[in-house]
Amino acid sequence: MGNQGTAWRIKGKGRGRGLSHKNPIIAQRIAGFEGRAWDPHYLGYFDCFNQGRYYEAHDVLEAIWLPSRKGPKDHFYKGMIQLAGAFVHFQKSRMRPAGALLRLARENLIRYAPHYDGVVVADILGLIEDWLGSLDNRKAGENPFHSRPAPLLAVPVP
Repeated sequence: MGNQGTAWRIKGKGRGRGLSHKNPIIAQRIAGFEGRAWDPHYLGYFDCFNQGRYYEAHDVLEAIWLPSRKGPKDHFYKGMIQLAGAFVHFQKSRMRPAGALLRLARENLIRYAPHYDGVVVADILGLIEDWLGSLDNRKAGENPFHSRPAPLLAVPVP
């Protein structure tokens, strides 16, 4: 399988299987972020998100969230993963799950406002509120993801 870092051998919730099927995609997404101030997975999340690759953003960040659950960044990473997941559902025109994940992301991220881990969490919460408003004000059958610019997140700064 080649030379893989320990982050790739994470076991998922006692199912006895690792993330090996995701390794090549994740490795590709984080390759350009090695040696920077932030974990390459963290930076890869923002890169994928801002390219509209929400599912890949979720996968990249999940690789560092799983081993850090119950730690100080647990709910932060979980909220960021839920945010990406919400936009996966927007892409698939699944409005109810998109809204549910936006609300869960808000619950998890609010405790980190206004700033955390190099990002302005207050801005992310504003983005969540804006998209929840778009869901609340849409016409029946309308997907706000198709009628407005895709969301962008500011890249973390040290």
